Amino acid sequence: MAKGITREQIVTAALELLDEQGMDALTVRALASRLDVKAPALYWHVRNKQELLDEMATFVMRRVTDALAAIPRAGDWRDDIAAYACVLRSEYLRHRDGARIFSGTRFADPEVVRAKQSWLERLTTAGFSLPEADDTLDLVTAFVVGFVIEEQERSPADGTGSARYSLAGRDAWLGDGAELVKAAGHLRDDGDPRFERQLGVLLDGLATRLH
Repeated sequence: MAKGITREQIVTAALELLDEQGMDALTVRALASRLDVKAPALYWHVRNKQELLDEMATFVMRRVTDALAAIPRAGDWRDDIAAYACVLRSEYLRHRDGARIFSGTRFADPEVVRAKQSWLERLTTAGFSLPEADDTLDLVTAFVVGFVIEEQERSPADGTGSARYSLAGRDAWLGDGAELVKAAGHLRDDGDPRFERQLGVLLDGLATRLH
């Protein structure tokens, strides 16, 4: 098994382990046990957990790139960037702690990085300077990562968040008054509308750079 193991098998098993047990349980030792090999056998492919996360993030980003390639260009930069954000969120949500694996990672495949070229081209064609175009992609990606981390923390795959984030319990804890605070807290449960609303605010702000 050790000699024939591939990087793809390692990443697939790592994502399965992530889905079952979460980020904190994802270790090279646990992964080696799952693959029925000794930990040193994995070091031929990934030297440490950070490199493992790099490979996992790259694997997921390839799916993002493929999904976006299948979507016709809208011709409007806002629609294209909104599509990018929605696909990115969808891919993160496919895995438990999916957004957390992207934090601080470095893509391991140059083709994944090269895919950014088309996005920079369409944004600069729309009128953004190169720094503004690059900032646009960074800001939207950071927004999606942060949104999904919060989203998955509030509704974890193991169901432990239901009591921790009980809105009724929070309202009772706040007591009388603070009605706007209570109402705002309930808005956090409308995942899709809230995502679209906040993404719209971000895109509105970016649009001002064109004027």
